[in-house]
Amino acid sequence: MALVKATHRFARISATKVRPFADLIRGMSVEEGLNALRYQPNRGARMLEKVLQSAAANAEDRGARNIERLTITDARVDGGPAFKRIRPRARGMAFPIRRRFAHIHVGIQVPEIG
Repeated sequence: MALVKATHRFARISATKVRPFADLIRGMSVEEGLNALRYQPNRGARMLEKVLQSAAANAEDRGARNIERLTITDARVDGGPAFKRIRPRARGMAFPIRRRFAHIHVGIQVPEIG
């Protein structure tokens, strides 16, 4: 059993917006996960879908024979760095704005390679 991974680092979206979709597909087969994400009308679902497609392509490139038997074992979204900006407010105050990034990781379990 081999684990094949794909990662999108520094994705320009907050990790909290993508995490529910990672929880949704964890444990599914790759085909089920792609179908589940395909019909979600969210930008985070599009990003996670592309990372999942990349992980499936990596598994196929490594010689996985049965693409339909691939299982999503690791789907997690970590917080990345943040751009920090200042928003001017009334009476000379300033509020911080944090433009957040995320690291999206997907791992696929391959039954046998080769």
